[in-house]
Amino acid sequence: MTELLEMKQRLKIFYGKYDVYLKPALKFLLALFAFFMINEQIGFMQKLSGPAVSLLLALLCSFLPVNMIAVFAGLLVCAHAYALSLEVFAMAAGLLAVMYILYFRVSPKYGYVLVLTPIAFLLKIPYAVPLTMGLLGGPACVVPVACGTVFYYLIYYMKNNEAMLASSETEQMTSRLSYLVENVLNNKTVILTVLVFAVVLMIVYAIHRLSADHAWHIAIGAGAVTNIVLFLVGALVMQVKVPIIQLILGTLVSIVIAMAVEFFVFSVDYSRTEYAQFEDDEYYYYVKAVPKMSIAVSDKQVKRINTRHRTGQRKRH
Repeated sequence: MTELLEMKQRLKIFYGKYDVYLKPALKFLLALFAFFMINEQIGFMQKLSGPAVSLLLALLCSFLPVNMIAVFAGLLVCAHAYALSLEVFAMAAGLLAVMYILYFRVSPKYGYVLVLTPIAFLLKIPYAVPLTMGLLGGPACVVPVACGTVFYYLIYYMKNNEAMLASSETEQMTSRLSYLVENVLNNKTVILTVLVFAVVLMIVYAIHRLSADHAWHIAIGAGAVTNIVLFLVGALVMQVKVPIIQLILGTLVSIVIAMAVEFFVFSVDYSRTEYAQFEDDEYYYYVKAVPKMSIAVSDKQVKRINTRHRTGQRKRH
């Protein structure tokens, strides 16, 4: 435990010292991963699917706010949708426009959540998003999580139905819009996922704010159990197929991620909890103070002494 606390403290010192360089680097890596993911999944427009375009866009995003990563990702999806057909482009552009208007209106400071959510789906650990954002964010995070979920499923259905969406037959042209609406907006899997993530996020947020000991750990456990139970119950009620093994394994990995977040962000020592009580003319105050775990990082300095030089000086004397 001491080694972990020392590593945490060193990371905090390192980030505080080099944050001017680390922030653009982290934004560059996040943008690069997002753009590569989009081009890998739906690289229908050959001119934009090359690595050079992803590198240039990621480099540009490293100097811009995080929200611009989401904007460029949406434009990239629209470009690939246009390569399929005009109807798909219109549907994707309209859907993304509505989502972004809602997002920028409600929670514009959580752009990284909107970008990380589809990435988490691709890595098979989407359940980590509501667990961690319930700890780090608040109710406003429900919107970017929902938008990121819809964003992922839009890419998913474009990828798996390329032949039908790109068909030039007249009877197919009239069914493209209805198909996308049915499979993205009116899809039971999408609706169930958005609802479960919203409930899990709110439960984790509400519990971790309690003054009870180990509230963050209880919140993570309650959120994980709620996630599994709601998906299983929702699958039975809404007649949706849910991969049970993937659900359980993904939730377990998400618990580990959430515990790591709790350690690096919160990490308190409940054994040294102190209680204070005082009053003024109008109120009585009861205060519970829980100290954070911290450790002093040793600063080792090695001094090198040139013994040969000193020996030579003595011989001369």
